[in-house]
This record gives sequence, C-alpha cells and structure tokens, in this order.
Amino acid sequence: MKKAAKTLIFASLTSLLVVTGCSKDNASESSVGSSVNHQIIGIDPGAGLMKQTDQAMKDYALTDWKLVEGSSAAMAAALDKAYKAKEPIIVTGWTPHWMFAKYDLKYLNDPKGAFGKDEEIHTIARKGLKEAAASAYAMLDRFEWTPEDMAVVMSAVVDGKKPEDAAADWVVGNASKVDTWVKGLSPEQGKKLKLAYVAWDSEIASTNVVKTVLEMKLGYKVEMLQVEAGPMWAGLADGSADAIVAAWLPTTHKDYFEKYAAKLEDLGANLKGTKLGLVVPAYMTISSIEDLKTK
Repeated sequence: MKKAAKTLIFASLTSLLVVTGCSKDNASESSVGSSVNHQIIGIDPGAGLMKQTDQAMKDYALTDWKLVEGSSAAMAAALDKAYKAKEPIIVTGWTPHWMFAKYDLKYLNDPKGAFGKDEEIHTIARKGLKEAAASAYAMLDRFEWTPEDMAVVMSAVVDGKKPEDAAADWVVGNASKVDTWVKGLSPEQGKKLKLAYVAWDSEIASTNVVKTVLEMKLGYKVEMLQVEAGPMWAGLADGSADAIVAAWLPTTHKDYFEKYAAKLEDLGANLKGTKLGLVVPAYMTISSIEDLKTK
C-alpha cells in the first residue's frame, strides 16, 4: 500500500514538472511580445520602410502586434532610452544610420524576404535641370560616396554639430573626392537651386554635403526643402524642387518613382550598401522576425 502511494506521488510530481516545464517554455516563447507590449517602434507614416514593415507583419502573421508611427527622431530617442536601461525594444531600422555606430545592434533575420534585397540611394533630377543648371546637373550626376563617408557626417551631427557645419567639415577633409565631383565644371554664381529631402539622418547628411559643394565650389544659392516622402517626389515632378539625393530604390520609394518616372531623370546610385529591416539591441536573445510570432 505504501509502495503504491509512493508511486502515485512520484507520478503526480513528474506530471507536475512536465506541465510546469511546458508552461515555462510557452511563457518564454511569448515573452518577447509581452516585454515590448507587442509594439514595433516605427518612423514617419509616409516612409516606404513603414509600408514594408506593415507587409512584413502580414507575411509573418504578427496579428497581435502594432506598428507605432512617429518620426526617425522619436524612434532614435526611444531606442536610446531602452538601450541605456538594457530594456527590450524593436525598431524599424536602416543602414547607413549612426545608431549602429553608437549602439551594439542587430537586424532580425528575414527568411521570408519581406524587406527585399539591399537597396541603393539614388540621385533624381527633374526633367530640364540639365538645360537650366548644367554644372549643378553634372555635379549631381557625379556625386557618389560610401556608407562610411555618410557615417562621419551623421555621427558629427548626433554629437552636437549643426548639419551644415558637419557637412562643411567633411567637404574640407575630403577635398580629393569632392574635386572629382566638380572637376572642369564652370561656376554659376548666384543661380538658385532647390534640393528636397526627408528628415532622415542619412538624407540630412547627404543633402547638406551636396548643398555645401554646390555653394562652395560652384557658386549656387541652394535652398533645402524638408518634406515627407510623398511631397518630396511630387515636388520634384512638378518642378517645385530641382533634385533629390534621397531616393531609396528599388523598394522603399518604388511606388513614388513609378508614379512620377515620366517627369524625372534617374542619375543613378550615389550610395550603395544599404539595408532595411527590424532592429533590436544585441543583448536581446531573439534572432529572427519569426521569433515575434506568438506560439
């Protein structure tokens, strides 16, 4: 009788341990979502990255998650706060961006390819710019730099420099590269030019560098127009802006480019080696977007 009772107690304890173990496993599987309130911190709603993230959430059936709209500055502030406290956070991210130099971050693997292949940043001019401002057109056509170049300007801005000052410092410090952009071009003193851009750190850096070169080396008077993605492309197409160095192709700005292509001229990539996706601090144990799905 005692032996039977001991056997029954042992069996009950074993069952309890198994059930408890399963519960812990299930809890750990769903804890990622709970720890961040099932929120992905995004940027401005007009950005192509937000559209891709929304599609990724559908592709991975993240039905209980919310994509939080905001701005690139608000996203960076949220990341900074979480990172300093070693708290979990998931943000929409892209390379090049200064946050990868400041924090130890990682992209979540995207086995379904929801965010597409790596992109390029292109220079786009309005039709007729070549005839209206030949030297500016030629300089924009030649403009090309690297993610490392861009990171220098972005980091300086993050550390407190004004964008125009950070750009000017980079131009002076990279004279040989800048010279290849303007060699043999005739200055057009005082001629006005409008450059549109979205308020992403990468585009703030590139647009300020181009503005500095056009003014310092070719004598143009450049106006920078900060707008959201939609108005940026529309303004370029209707002639209220002359050029952008902020076109992420072939995916992020695909819809805008196709809509206005007939009124624009693609001058090609000014930067290669970009990437888009969901980003988390390296101290988080998840490695794939699939890990976000509640199991």
